[in-house]
Amino acid sequence: MVQDSDEAHFDRIAVDAGIVGGRPRIVGTRMRVSDIVDMLAHGATNAEILADYPYLTAEDIAAAVAYAAKSG
Repeated sequence: MVQDSDEAHFDRIAVDAGIVGGRPRIVGTRMRVSDIVDMLAHGATNAEILADYPYLTAEDIAAAVAYAAKSG
């Protein structure tokens, strides 16, 4: 069951065959959902990711995690 908060997160995710090979990414960027999830899986904190990629927001990270959880 998709909750309203999940649907709001998914507005931040885009899939376009012409950008990053059609992989899910954060809207307006070339940052793939898988890149964010991989960073978190390898121990990066949200704060570290946001410092390294200032064009991302905490909501983008949450959207990536929600999308990956729903897709996996």
